[in-house]
Amino acid sequence: MKRSTVILAALTFFFLFTGFLLRKKFITIPQNQLSKIKPAEDVPKSYSNIFVDDTGNVYFQNPTTGKKHYAHDIPEFRYDEFQINPRGTDAGIEFDFNASGFTGIIYYGLIKEDNVNFPQPVYFKKPAVINGGKATIPMAALKGKFDFTNWEESGETLLGYRIVFDDGSLIYDGKVRLEGKFPFKTAVTIIGGPYLNQIKPHSALISFTTNFATRSNIEVNGESFKNEKKSIHHKILINGLQADTKYSYTVNADSYKRDLWFKTAPEKGSRKPFTFAFASDSRAGKGGGERNLYGTNVYIIKKIAALTLANGADFIQFTGDLINGYSTNRQYMLLQYHNYKRAIEPFAHRIPFILGVGNHEALNISFIDNNKIIASIDKFPWATESSESVFAEIVENPTSTLKSEDGAKYDPDPESTDFPSYNETVFYYTYGNIAMVVLNSNYWYAPYHTMIPQTSGNAHGYIMDNQLAWIDETITMLENDSDIDHIFVTIHTPAFPNGGHAKNDMWYNGNNEVRPWVAGVPVEKGIIERRDEFLNILINKSKKTVALLCGDEHNYSRFKLTDQTIIYPPDYSYPKLNISRTFWQLTNGAAGAPYYAQETLPWSENVEKFSTQYALVFFHVNGDKIKIEVLNPDTLEMIEEFDLIE
Repeated sequence: MKRSTVILAALTFFFLFTGFLLRKKFITIPQNQLSKIKPAEDVPKSYSNIFVDDTGNVYFQNPTTGKKHYAHDIPEFRYDEFQINPRGTDAGIEFDFNASGFTGIIYYGLIKEDNVNFPQPVYFKKPAVINGGKATIPMAALKGKFDFTNWEESGETLLGYRIVFDDGSLIYDGKVRLEGKFPFKTAVTIIGGPYLNQIKPHSALISFTTNFATRSNIEVNGESFKNEKKSIHHKILINGLQADTKYSYTVNADSYKRDLWFKTAPEKGSRKPFTFAFASDSRAGKGGGERNLYGTNVYIIKKIAALTLANGADFIQFTGDLINGYSTNRQYMLLQYHNYKRAIEPFAHRIPFILGVGNHEALNISFIDNNKIIASIDKFPWATESSESVFAEIVENPTSTLKSEDGAKYDPDPESTDFPSYNETVFYYTYGNIAMVVLNSNYWYAPYHTMIPQTSGNAHGYIMDNQLAWIDETITMLENDSDIDHIFVTIHTPAFPNGGHAKNDMWYNGNNEVRPWVAGVPVEKGIIERRDEFLNILINKSKKTVALLCGDEHNYSRFKLTDQTIIYPPDYSYPKLNISRTFWQLTNGAAGAPYYAQETLPWSENVEKFSTQYALVFFHVNGDKIKIEVLNPDTLEMIEEFDLIE
């Protein structure tokens, strides 16, 4: 591990995010830190000008110049580097990072769980030093007046720790359960979770991760629900429950036991009042400290999680850009994802955080030449290395009938798998009398749209054919469901950008020529045409769809679309959308990422509210009425209240 990795990663995130062609922006990358990528699988036929050489290295060959640009791994910190079971010694607890050049500090402190709803580490006044890749936490320092968990008597405690690189960068938050005394023994610890992933009227899905493989069970209402085999990753379905009922549950993993609670969803079609929350874009922000815990703004996401639960919301929909992402290795992504999940963990024991995907969830193959990234594509093999597969690994979302873009009319080979899976990135769920349709606007995403004609891939914000057909079918089905009064559609990319993304999203400065290319051939419809087809489903084919909930832009805005709204460039020559009713777009990408100010666009006069404050939107659903309340989770200031449906 080297100091330059953090700086390099930060620069990479910035330039990948801008979306400009890299001949205008460049990154200086020490060549001795790069390693060529070997995909271990043939190049999917959906790509163009991408090849694997005789030694197994993948490269992009410019079709004009014939020059080869090899894919390289841009180094960052890895998740598996920090999955350490520390060793008990006579001096305390020793961490060995197996990297002699790794230096920094570890903050550490006891975690009290008994009679504490949201246990957090209370860090001791003096950190341990990481030198030569090793550090020892002196447990004797936590004795006496500092022993608030009574570990000296019980011989058991939970220890929290934070790893900080020598430049001050926060890298990872961990915890470990200890048994015995000098030397201590590392015990089975739930290092991630438990997370209440899905909640239905008669069931709940709970997941968690342990440091050692072990059996586990969850006790609810006198019944035990087991994970039969020893495992590190635990996923337990609890069923046979009553609707709209609060349950206590006990998680058991080896000798560990924790008492928590959750509440089941009301019966589908119930008109009983309830509240849900919405936000997106918690990737690392500016200002220092926890605003960047290696990839995510845990300072704000913790406050969002706490406020969501404190204000009585039954769930929160969080749609994309959880992390900085744009990495070249799944282990780099996993470290950032787990930092996000650790931040929400104390609150996600009790209410679901339903997560959608954004552009910063991109896991790429990046082609580099002369210290510049020339082009970037969604990584393959699809099953293990694509952006979609790694996202699906860290969530427990519902699934749907939508599989991939295989079988679409532009599929180059019906006999092969040419596209990644949509699994757990596109789905819908219901709660009471509402339905939430969750979409993926960054499927098979190639970050630089100007390079797509050369490499093939999908542009930021473009909904491809099979997903569009699934949206049409799903909205029609929900429209005909008498139990559903209101439909919300959430997608990371706004149909109408208002602050920060005029150069892309579903607009690209009015350039309809932007579109995916498959196997070197452009698809039929451009980005604005596809935007209109999408909106036609939500507005003209549906009367129940209330609003489009978006992120991507790091602000909060409420935009009112009517038949008088200007939504095209002056020279637009394609068929135009008929807007049959008023429709709302609510954008809330204000969960911690660096802010964007408002831009001037053709529809700007229809932006009724715009704020660069951190924001959390609460939807108060009461039968046929819906009111929104937007709060700043940092200051608790009311940003606005508004009746979406009176």
